[in-house]
Amino acid sequence: MRSMKRNSRLLGLGAGLASLALLATACGGGEGGVATGPEEGEGPKEISIGLIPWEEGIAVTNMWKVILEEKGYEVTVENVDVAPLYQGMAQGDIDLFMDTWLPDTHGDYWEEYGEQVEDVGVWYDNATLELTVPSYVEDVDSIEDLVGKADEFGGEIVGIESGSGLVRTTKEEAVPAYGLEEYELVESSTSAMLAELDSAVAEERPIVVTLWRPHIAYSDYDLKDLEDPEGAMGEGEQIHAVGREGFGEDFAEFNGWLQNFTMNDEQLGELEELTINEHADNPEEGARVWLADNPEFLQEVMGDDAEGLEF
Repeated sequence: MRSMKRNSRLLGLGAGLASLALLATACGGGEGGVATGPEEGEGPKEISIGLIPWEEGIAVTNMWKVILEEKGYEVTVENVDVAPLYQGMAQGDIDLFMDTWLPDTHGDYWEEYGEQVEDVGVWYDNATLELTVPSYVEDVDSIEDLVGKADEFGGEIVGIESGSGLVRTTKEEAVPAYGLEEYELVESSTSAMLAELDSAVAEERPIVVTLWRPHIAYSDYDLKDLEDPEGAMGEGEQIHAVGREGFGEDFAEFNGWLQNFTMNDEQLGELEELTINEHADNPEEGARVWLADNPEFLQEVMGDDAEGLEF
């Protein structure tokens, strides 16, 4: 079954990401880290990009890694949890993070660290947090329809990482707003949630999961986001690129490209398909395929700087 293959590839990707070098100084002080700005005529321009393994972040981080390396940058991808990632940026140990959701999902981190980092810009403006079921679950169309049906769903809402804004919003807003205390909110990981979803779909049994748009799961499965009449899951959000203090000055060239960087649903969906599904063992190759098929994107984002780039 395609969904089963897809999930095994994603789990493999998660394991691969976990093997990346962890940020050595994200939780400590110090006067410097891996981040250095470009120095003309002094070899490769080193840059570190933080990553938490959300699909859109995996896709665009690998895309920019490929582009930057073609332009002579030396790129290090730091796979860390969300809290040390923001701390690392605030300390100057990580240069950039492509996947900040505002105003809600990462709002707590923004409140704590927002004055110590730079908001580079919004590249996607249609992000939402969801409680989602497979479409074959016919008797549940709204979050309020979950009330009294915990047994049908095994008494669980299957969540992702405990530190995520999605889990926090579900626990602190949706559960009390709709009286869902009969459910246990399972806090695990994105890959574990997807594995549970894949297993449930294969058996056509009911399941409710925390999910977000954009996400490749909507392409891999026939899913239904539950209506939220109380607005407990929040309004639509924007995805920002955020840099350490001084990022725009130290990386003026790259910062200029990011000012022009946006993606729509179709573009992001295709990029995720290639980096997460078709080239899960080598997402950079998937990004290269997408870039080769979308030269107009590079022209729009980079202008004359795109000349000579070949993927």
